[in-house]
Amino acid sequence: MSNEPIAERAAPAAGGPRVRTPTGLVRAVFALGSLVAIFLSIHQLFNIQLFGIVLLEGRYLFLLAAIFLSLTFLIFPIGSVARSAVPPWYDLLLAALALGVGLYFASIAEISLEEGWEYAAPETAQWMAFAYWLLILEGTRRAGGFVIFLIVFVFSLYPTFAGLMPGPISGFQQPFWDTIPFHILSSESSFGIPMRAFGNLVIGFIIFGAALQQTGGGAFFNNLALGLVGSLRGGAAKVAIFASGFMGSMSGSVISNVLTTGAVSIPAMRSTGFPPRYAAGTEACASTGGVLMPPVMGATAFIMASFLGRPYFEIAVAAAVPSILYYFGLFVQIDAYAARGGLKGMAREDLPSLSETMRKGWYYLFVFALLIVLMMVMRQETWAPFFATGLLLIINQFSPSHRLDWKGAVNLVVAVGRGLCELVAVLLGIGLIVGAFSATGLAGTLVNDLVFLAGGSVFMLLIMGAITSFVFGMGMTVTACYIFLAVVLAPALVKAGLNELAVHLFILYWGMVSYITPPVALGAFAAATLARTNALAAGLEAMRLGSVIYVIPFFFVLNPALIGAGEPLEVAVTLATALFGVWFIGSGMQGYVAGFGPIVRGVKGLIPRILLVLAGLAFAAPDGVIAGRSHLEISLIGGLCALPVLIYLKVTRPRAEAA
Repeated sequence: MSNEPIAERAAPAAGGPRVRTPTGLVRAVFALGSLVAIFLSIHQLFNIQLFGIVLLEGRYLFLLAAIFLSLTFLIFPIGSVARSAVPPWYDLLLAALALGVGLYFASIAEISLEEGWEYAAPETAQWMAFAYWLLILEGTRRAGGFVIFLIVFVFSLYPTFAGLMPGPISGFQQPFWDTIPFHILSSESSFGIPMRAFGNLVIGFIIFGAALQQTGGGAFFNNLALGLVGSLRGGAAKVAIFASGFMGSMSGSVISNVLTTGAVSIPAMRSTGFPPRYAAGTEACASTGGVLMPPVMGATAFIMASFLGRPYFEIAVAAAVPSILYYFGLFVQIDAYAARGGLKGMAREDLPSLSETMRKGWYYLFVFALLIVLMMVMRQETWAPFFATGLLLIINQFSPSHRLDWKGAVNLVVAVGRGLCELVAVLLGIGLIVGAFSATGLAGTLVNDLVFLAGGSVFMLLIMGAITSFVFGMGMTVTACYIFLAVVLAPALVKAGLNELAVHLFILYWGMVSYITPPVALGAFAAATLARTNALAAGLEAMRLGSVIYVIPFFFVLNPALIGAGEPLEVAVTLATALFGVWFIGSGMQGYVAGFGPIVRGVKGLIPRILLVLAGLAFAAPDGVIAGRSHLEISLIGGLCALPVLIYLKVTRPRAEAA
């Protein structure tokens, strides 16, 4: 799993790449720095105590930041385009400064903790903190884009003018030279929850994801999907679902997922009869869902685990049912579209042999199984990705087609380093926002104000939360959006009586919505480029195909049984009715019901389609949504909406027309 999309928010210019590919001496330095940081994390997380060295957590995080922030200036150019593979002199200078200042703070980590420098730093530490603050802001701008930089910059200075703001957003004010050292030296700002989650959990999974892709995991999962569903009707689009689900789960990046799996799936969809806009929309939805798919989700899931103080496996288990519903809805719509349009599957002779694919790549599934057992059964979340990566690299050396040589090993280290430094640069910046809320005490007052504005209505508070998450998701990465709203919005929703874990997943889902929703729709626009179709048309198609993602978060936040919170029977019944609901919604959106046949086109078919969508919403709705009715009663209402449509289709069309 590489980091979730970061540089994607600053789209590359047409004139060149967004990130440098280091060469020569710079590449060697980059690889060496990455290796040192990886060894440092292994030494810390496995408590090796080489030469009797034991690192405080603060010193460990300072060392990681020193290395990765300096590497950021080597691969991210000052502008939107990397004009040369060789960093200019000023980037080399910034890299050296980031390393030097970071090592300074690592060296004084113990004394600053003992003497409370976060509140009363000596003059030298104040100036060093000021320099590091500027370096973090510049690193955030390069890796995350100007929008994130602007938000981080303003919020990082908020404590200096918080007392001048109007009542609802007023907070405790402090001088500039108290604010900046607090950001750098405290455990509540740049080196707070986001960086702790990175240093203790995320780093291992990024290494695992990069190793999986560099050793041929992407090709294996794509061939596996082709062998499983490629021959079914609309098989090329169904392959996109499975392949992008596999890849997105380990990459955590919507855009990179689109560009890798989409390069294969989109031409295949077009060649089997899918319109370009539909192919682009399908790939965008499939890639977006991959980031929400356990067992390996985006970096945000690990930060969520740190925020909630829960094991990661609980987050993964809770996210399983909503992601199943999302992909099931996508599958239903694709199947309905293919059936209605008479689209066939891919020719068997054009598909890879499933048995041959498994023979050559079985060990990828074995490594995944080890990862899941270590995380879910043995509860070793920190160690799991390192053991899985080690096993993968050992087994891989016995595979002639993907065996790593010296060049491949260096490429792997560089890929890992790039993902790690990209994520660190943004997390250090986003931590400044968390620190600002902590320093001013603003988070607590905002909770009460939001509840007051919602008028005590939980549903209105959720609507406000969804809109806020969507808006922030358009200009920020999912991780940045989540961290901000976990501080500002989540406490208000929890205070309103909602399940805490469901609330945090709600924020995560709505932060992802912007990837398939115009006017931004980065996932759909990237897929439209590959499909050579209109970007807006692809975005609108993605909205329809991914329509379930807009309602699922409301269902599971109001009915926690959909995230596994409840008695087994209750969870099973709720999942079953939700699957029926998603089936009806997907069928209504596409105008075809599997097993019953197509709904007539035009205005005449509008009412049956609306009835099916309403039936689907009723089946998936939680208790009390309709005049205090129970989930069973609401499902019966849904059945009454759907039954006339199903009877009509069965009576008016020959059985042979049904799927």
